[in-house]
Amino acid sequence: MMLVALSFILGAGTFAMRFAGPSLRSRVRISPKAERLMSVAVVVLFAALIATSALIEGHGFAGIARPAGVVVGGVLAWRKAPFVVVVIAAAATAALLRLAGVP
Repeated sequence: MMLVALSFILGAGTFAMRFAGPSLRSRVRISPKAERLMSVAVVVLFAALIATSALIEGHGFAGIARPAGVVVGGVLAWRKAPFVVVVIAAAATAALLRLAGVP
């Protein structure tokens, strides 16, 4: 029962946060410098998430195959390849390197 109550509380809090953004946007003024800082912060957080996911498995280094797949996927995404092509090429790169014995 406690889990259900906490789930509803978490859901209500999430809804409140999502609702507060658009409804308070016209009332709260954010300086251009703060907006630029938040934009940069988003990019930095995504880069950290990608680096952590690509380089670490468990508590150690993931090996060369996974980061190589991420690099191939990143280059294809940068070159505006279709999403399916990006995913398949990244997975194929990692799989072929692992098949070749590269960790």
